[in-house]
Amino acid sequence: MTVAASGPVFSLREIPFSYHGSWFGFSPVVAEKTYAQDVHLVSHQTGMHPILKLIPATAAAITATPHQLSWTGDDGRIDLAYESADTVRVRGRGLGLRLLAADPVLTPFSGPYFYQDPVDGSYVFTVYQTGRRYRITLLSGQAEHLGVQALRTAERGVVLSGEWEIAIEEYETARTPYARTDPFEQVVKAARAEFDGFAEAVAPWRGDRTPAAELAAYVLWSATVRPAGFVTRPAVLMSKHWMDKVWSWDHCFNAIAVADGLPDLAWDQYRLPFDHQDAAGALPDSITHSEVLYNFVKPPIHGWALRHLPPPPEPVDTYRLLERWTAFWLTARRAPGGELPHYQHGNDSGWDNATTFDPERVVETADLAAFLVLQMRELARLATDQGAAARWTEEADRMRDALLAGLWDGERFVARGAHSGRTWPSSSLLDLIPIVLGDELPEPVRAALAAGIEQHLTAFGLATELPASEHYQDDGYWRGPIWAPSTVLIEDGLRRAGYTGLADEISARFRMLCEKSGFAENFDARTGEGLRDRAYTWTASAYLILAAAHEQRSRG
Repeated sequence: MTVAASGPVFSLREIPFSYHGSWFGFSPVVAEKTYAQDVHLVSHQTGMHPILKLIPATAAAITATPHQLSWTGDDGRIDLAYESADTVRVRGRGLGLRLLAADPVLTPFSGPYFYQDPVDGSYVFTVYQTGRRYRITLLSGQAEHLGVQALRTAERGVVLSGEWEIAIEEYETARTPYARTDPFEQVVKAARAEFDGFAEAVAPWRGDRTPAAELAAYVLWSATVRPAGFVTRPAVLMSKHWMDKVWSWDHCFNAIAVADGLPDLAWDQYRLPFDHQDAAGALPDSITHSEVLYNFVKPPIHGWALRHLPPPPEPVDTYRLLERWTAFWLTARRAPGGELPHYQHGNDSGWDNATTFDPERVVETADLAAFLVLQMRELARLATDQGAAARWTEEADRMRDALLAGLWDGERFVARGAHSGRTWPSSSLLDLIPIVLGDELPEPVRAALAAGIEQHLTAFGLATELPASEHYQDDGYWRGPIWAPSTVLIEDGLRRAGYTGLADEISARFRMLCEKSGFAENFDARTGEGLRDRAYTWTASAYLILAAAHEQRSRG
């Protein structure tokens, strides 16, 4: 008996099939914007690498749900389910399968080597690209093998037909022979229970009014990996497509999304970049399995994020880490005698190519100062010493006053070149991000920011570049498309500034956008079409954050 499909059904071209904790998934997406004809096992250890391709013997329709991936053809079907984070079970009933190395070329430094293990008769690929092994154990039926011990270019793999079942494992050097303990149906049932438990924890409020909540939960659940390499904690990658990293501001939104139901996982998300804080106090730009990059940083939204998380389990440690991160901006990123910190490039802001950075790249911007005001407020709140609390309160007041004195021109916030001292406005939504200060801003400033934000609002949400601007581009990254983080930051700031009606409208439009177009990295602001990576976790998190808050308000 095959367990029937339930839960959200999704396209593998949009969202990979994977499992909480696993470093691999199944998808036809094999590289950035590259789609193969067949589904591949794609590993994210040491990078994104297609390892095996799964080719049914005849044409078959693919159905993906959180707990099972199926191919259904005229001759039968194939079902695949995760038994654990590093093991999948696959079985065929009448439909054969060719399970082949994705790369046919073996060199002394790249590609797959394929052999049959004399210990247990299993078939093993050892793959240079990931430095891992992939073992295929035949549990029932017959298998032909191709290219065993072949060198150079060859077709390598196994061919299965009739009724058959296998296990596929990813591991390092050696492990005991695979031993089946549960029937396939039980494996599927257990996988379903694992996901259902996660969805219930992070979205217990989900229902007919939040039709994308369960799929959003799956995007987060399936993109989570267990600790390995430089990933020191259970981590929600931004995607198990090509954006398979943790960036040092993206992680905050994922932490907030899971905080109510899974506080330990939330704190792992928040703390991961701090595990790699450098001697200067800076957080890295990004972290992935085999790489930590420090050539840029990301904006200090971590004080803002703390306001949306449960009390830290280690408050003294959290204070110390946040203090060092804040001190980095106040020392390494302030020119002598200056009050306001600067970005060295748009990448530091997270808004890589925003028009704010067109005149110059080394720039003092209003969003940066606003984030640091909030961060210093949180340090004052966390401080156990009254003197430290008073000092951080004074620093926050000074930064806020310097922001208003130096970058508010009476109508809008401007940017200022750190070298030239000249100022300029832009048509980027980035210049309106200081609304995050909420009621800390004078009412005329709040009103002007709210009016400017409204000009960026399209039928689908907040365009990151003013739609009437000559610089607007439909697929221009931060020069037009709608993004999740800017939406959440602005929606939250508007509420605290007293503009709840506009905040409600922004929330509603973004939620409808996700329900229409999924959880893409960003969206065309004119059409609502999903752009770039289509399984982006901070987008799913933004939906869950906004939907949870809306449901709470609706239920009183």
